[in-house]
Order: sequence, then structure tokens, then C-alpha cells
Amino acid sequence: MSDIVESAKKVIRIEREALAAMEDRIGENFRKAAELILKSDGRVIITGMGKSGHIGKKMAATLASTGTTSYFLHPAEGLHGDLGMVQRNDVVIAISKSGETEELLHILPTIRRLDVPVIAMTGNPDSTLARNAYVALDIGVREEACPHDLAPTSSTTVTLVMGDALAIALLEARGFTPDDFALLHPGGSLGKKLLMKVRDVMESDEKLPFCRERDTMRAAVMEMAHKRGICPVVDDDEHLLGVVTTGDLNRLLEVKEEFFDIPVSRVMNRSPKTCDVDDLAVLAYQKMEKYKIIAMPVLRDKRLVGVIHLHDLMQQGITR
Repeated sequence: MSDIVESAKKVIRIEREALAAMEDRIGENFRKAAELILKSDGRVIITGMGKSGHIGKKMAATLASTGTTSYFLHPAEGLHGDLGMVQRNDVVIAISKSGETEELLHILPTIRRLDVPVIAMTGNPDSTLARNAYVALDIGVREEACPHDLAPTSSTTVTLVMGDALAIALLEARGFTPDDFALLHPGGSLGKKLLMKVRDVMESDEKLPFCRERDTMRAAVMEMAHKRGICPVVDDDEHLLGVVTTGDLNRLLEVKEEFFDIPVSRVMNRSPKTCDVDDLAVLAYQKMEKYKIIAMPVLRDKRLVGVIHLHDLMQQGITR
């Protein structure tokens, strides 16, 4: 078992060292590649065979999700018609550890005839691919983590990180925002965090508890019993004045058993935590978690329009 653990640690160490070496090579060529993509009116077409192709597919997905329209082109399929997806204003990123991958070299002439610039990602700066590229990004590694130096391991890790570095550099250069990201990720918990507003989760209308400052605690307790948890206190124009919580009731019971006739104004918290109806739901969750509260009044222009509950947010998958 110790040999297995040591083997795993060695892999991690080799790949970490490969990444550190690549960081030192990021410079003017990387800048040229990024600027070429930024100036292009077309798409980024990524191509590669084998393991490079798998990394290329992930790279295309990352670029597309961060504001750079991107597609993957299988080079062998490109030889049989799929080169039609490449347009004159596109940029091609071609990935090959050796820079001599036969299928890639066979599609290069057509790409060049279309006057489409190629960014090479290769471990061999003197290769045919590098020589025929607008710019070459060095993804070379000293050794693979494979003990036989055969299975692509360190080299694919370096290529993957190079693609991530390019995607994030382009994201920042474009000023791509969380709102932009949300538009491309509407599904799942990530989409909910970025898109779901307080208005989408809150209770309102007939489910909304409230009472007036002049009411007695009997009215507040009845609202809390029938409409979950807290009772906001409002004036005649629905402006929020305060809130009565179960915590307030517990503290009141400790000092006075008969409290139904006590005015709400003597019990309510006049500085409650609130959120706006247009706030992101995740921000409401974070506020409730920070202040250890389970429900919070929702306002629009200082008027009460709803109540949001921590439990409902958690059921929707809205968490930190």
C-alpha cells in the first residue's frame, strides 16, 4: 500500500513541477495569442487528436462558457467535410505534443488557404505545426508522470492549464461579469445562485404575515402561528417598522406568562435585517447565515412585500 501512495505522490509532484516550469514560459507569445482572439470577429476552433483532442474539447467548453464562442473540430473528421465549419474570420487552436500529428498537418493547408490564423499548442517549438502557426505556445514537459514516459499525463495537465489560463485572460480582457456568466449557465445550482432573485423564493400576498404597531401580541402570535415564523410590523402605508420573532416570544415568556394584551410596539425589534425584492437569493442566504436568522422581511421601496425563509432557500439549493 505504501508503494501505491508514494506512486500517487510522485505523479502529483511531477505534474506540479511541469506546471511551475510552464508558468515561467508565459510571456509575449501568450499575449499575441490572446490579442489575436480578442481582435477576431469569428469563433475559436480547437482541434487535436487523441488525448489532445479530449483536452481540446474541455478547452472549447471553457472558452464558450466564459464569453469566447468556441467549437471543437476533430481533425480526422475535418478531412472528410467538417472543415466546412471553419470560416475566414475564425482563429484555430491546434494542439499536438509532438507538433507532427499527421491528421493535424493534413488540414493545415486548407486552413491556410482560408487565411485563418493558427495558434499552435505544442511541446516542440521547432515542429511543423509550430513553424506553420501565427504563434506557438510551448506546452513541453521534462517528463511524463507515466513511469514509461508514454501515457500523456504531465503534458495533458499542462495543456489543460494553458487553456484555462487563456480562457480566464480573455474573460478578464472582455470584462465578462457574473451576470454574463449567469446567462450562459441557467441550469443547476450554479444557475440558481447567479440568477434566482429573492422575489422568486419569498412568500407574499395571502401568505405574508404582518400586523400593525397598534395591535396586541395576540394578533402577532396568530399571524406567526398561521404564516410561519416571523411577523413584520408595518404602518398604514406598508412601510416596515419592525419585526416580531419567535426569539422575542421566548424572551417575553421568560419574564411574563400573560402577554397577549401587550402592544406589539413594546416587543418588536425596530432594526431588523431585511433584503430587497431584487437582491440575488444567494445574498439573502448569506445575510441570514451571518446573523443566524431563519426568516427576513423583503422590501420594495421600504415597503413590505414578502418574507424569505432560510429553509426555502436551502430547498432550492441556494447555499454559500
